[in-house]
Amino acid sequence: MAELGPVAWPPAPIRTERLVLRESEARDREAFIELFASPEVRTHLGGPRPRDELERVVPEIPGRRPGLFVIDLNGAMIGTITLDRRDAERPGHLRPEAGEAELGYMFLPEVWGRGYAAEACVAALDWFADALPGETVVLCTQTANDRSMRLAEKLGFIEVERFEEFGAEQWFGEWSSVMPSG
Repeated sequence: MAELGPVAWPPAPIRTERLVLRESEARDREAFIELFASPEVRTHLGGPRPRDELERVVPEIPGRRPGLFVIDLNGAMIGTITLDRRDAERPGHLRPEAGEAELGYMFLPEVWGRGYAAEACVAALDWFADALPGETVVLCTQTANDRSMRLAEKLGFIEVERFEEFGAEQWFGEWSSVMPSG
């Protein structure tokens, strides 16, 4: 994935009412492995990866790269949010040259349904709007992923198109800091 552009990384930790969005640390390694090995988390993301493989390949400090926030609740990682450039080879783009910023997120199942994803995504989108004013963010999720579809709507993403990818119908939407939020 291409980097976000002229954005200093990592930003200072972003604090919300209950969460901290921060750079990855060595203490997050087990939670990263859990996210990628979880059948629940990976249902709409290509399926879980084998835990033994993850134990071998996940680096000591996982996910340390521009665009990846660890979501921290009371000192423990509960998920990640990414803001990456959408791959030009994939379907779903707003402009011919592609490269739009794309929001992604994964949260551990034990914290689902408590509003943490919405709280963290709002904070990440607010940070992005300040860092790159006026730039649109896109989101792609399987239409079968009810939770992700509800979150996209809650965050104010507007549907652009639907298409088939990875053997499933995908929902592709856009968000802009200059669009009215709902």
